[in-house]
Amino acid sequence: MAHLGTIVISNYASIGENCRILVDVNIGADARDGKAAPHIGNNVYIGPGAKIFGNISIADNCAIGANAVVNKNFEIENCSIAGVPAKVINTKGVSNILK
Repeated sequence: MAHLGTIVISNYASIGENCRILVDVNIGADARDGKAAPHIGNNVYIGPGAKIFGNISIADNCAIGANAVVNKNFEIENCSIAGVPAKVINTKGVSNILK
């Protein structure tokens, strides 16, 4: 965790190795089923203010942009995700972020 501040992670979420989670991130369970939470792969960068929720998967080596709202699967490795709702914006992933 690169910054001090509010970070909320569901007890049911799974987060891979070497992930970087910045300030004001929320990784939450599905409101309909409190145990259906995100599975986040290895080497994932999660920018400030990102919201990731539901029974979804994020592939290895992805970068999630600041304030993105991620509520669906992103199963292609090495992609950059941003926006509300989030979508793939390129295939660079964390190649220039996590070293």
